[in-house]
Amino acid sequence: MSDRKIIRRYDEPAGGWGALKALGAHLVEQGVAVKGARTLGRMNQPDGFDCPGCAWPDPKHTSSFEFCENGGKAVAWEATSKRCTPEFFAAHSVTELSAWHDYELEMVGRLTHPMAYDAASDRYLPVTWGEAFATLARHLKALPDPNMAEFYTSGRTSNEAAFLYQLFAREYGTNNFPDCSNMCHEATSVGLPLSLGVGKGTVLL
Repeated sequence: MSDRKIIRRYDEPAGGWGALKALGAHLVEQGVAVKGARTLGRMNQPDGFDCPGCAWPDPKHTSSFEFCENGGKAVAWEATSKRCTPEFFAAHSVTELSAWHDYELEMVGRLTHPMAYDAASDRYLPVTWGEAFATLARHLKALPDPNMAEFYTSGRTSNEAAFLYQLFAREYGTNNFPDCSNMCHEATSVGLPLSLGVGKGTVLL
């Protein structure tokens, strides 16, 4: 974990060439300068995929750049060449990792194996996919009512993965899906009226 300052004042453009330059820097940082640029060319296109970051509208006539800077960054993080292997977890305890900043954890990369927490060593240990699915099945089967389970996934999840996930949960027997609006924005519905006087965004589109 580094001690460098991560949070700073941001005075750069929110769009235009400045945002495109910042996005390019993120693609390079993730090691996917060429691959990431190609992927972005397919985002929010009729023959491509929807942005994993938000509900970008689908115009009848798309342009070459149908995404914002944040949506592009989400794709850069998904397409990253960085990998988080079992060797990483062998070198770092969960107690240690809990002191890391979110950004530093993000920069480790994507998981390569299913992992399970081991309390004795305070580390995540690799398990087989069979063991991972068996653990999930054991806990879900132990519930007397499917509605006692709660199926949540991050807004960073791809639309395709989220679609398959909700099919799995509905087959299990519940539609208990707290979404980002429920999990993340309930706090804003309380905090915004106290600070701004209105509980919703004040920007008109």
